[in-house]
Amino acid sequence: MEYDSRGAEKFIDYCAYRKNLSGKTITAYAQDLKTYAAYMQSHPESDVEDYVSHLLKSGRKPATVKRHIATLKQYYKYICKAGKTANPMLALEFKIKSEKLLPRTITVRDVKKLLETAAKAKDCARTSFETFQTTRDMALIDLLCATGIRIGEAAAITFDDIDLRSRLILIHGKGKKERLIYLSCKQTVDNLKDWIAMRKTFCTQHGYLFVNRGNMPLSIHGIEDIFGKYRNAAGINPQATPHYLRHTFATNLLANGADLRAVQEILGHSCISVTERYTEVTPGRKIKVLEKYNFRNGL
Repeated sequence: MEYDSRGAEKFIDYCAYRKNLSGKTITAYAQDLKTYAAYMQSHPESDVEDYVSHLLKSGRKPATVKRHIATLKQYYKYICKAGKTANPMLALEFKIKSEKLLPRTITVRDVKKLLETAAKAKDCARTSFETFQTTRDMALIDLLCATGIRIGEAAAITFDDIDLRSRLILIHGKGKKERLIYLSCKQTVDNLKDWIAMRKTFCTQHGYLFVNRGNMPLSIHGIEDIFGKYRNAAGINPQATPHYLRHTFATNLLANGADLRAVQEILGHSCISVTERYTEVTPGRKIKVLEKYNFRNGL
């Protein structure tokens, strides 16, 4: 079946406005279809199997190839249903072995150095802007260490999501799934209180928690830059990214005896093998897990 560019546009609109998928997923679908369209235009005699072979030969990671296949499955499912034609993906089966990479982490000692470096910068601030910046950075880095949330989730937090009396934050996760995170460390709460008090005096245009010097919501790239700044100043693994903190958080919860299903709920993980046997963990149970097992509490 030939690639239908008009059908692709309708499919993207359908995903955005009918299926209500996240912006990141929509962007990935659109980019995958653009890549597929370019290949099919330059190889008019090729089919989906040829395209997948091309992806594998081009050196793309197995996970990336799987994502392209998933995109095409959804795309053809949509246009074939609309046009009542046969779906070319139904007769195809791809067996692609995924890489099994261990999660990259940093040591608890390095997490402590990272927090200490941010705290020192805050204490040494001289100007009002330095105070603004370092207070924000301290709260942000501590929140990432203490909760294991993704940087995109941190960037999306608004004042309406925060209840510091109960120490709860509503996190907007992947696939527009929401979950509550409990702040088990008092120092993390105090750092957030310091930042919120300052943040409200600097910017009243919107309700996003973390902002840049222009009072605009902090982007994920902005968070990466902030992390890199303190990572380098602390002298820890130069390859570390903010996601290392998420892996470190999860690894330490499990190493200290936390229940696997509780950890998956806290992190907002979602995969078929887990969800098939998944039993929802109540907020109260998550609170107990974090009170008992979160390594950040003892730093």
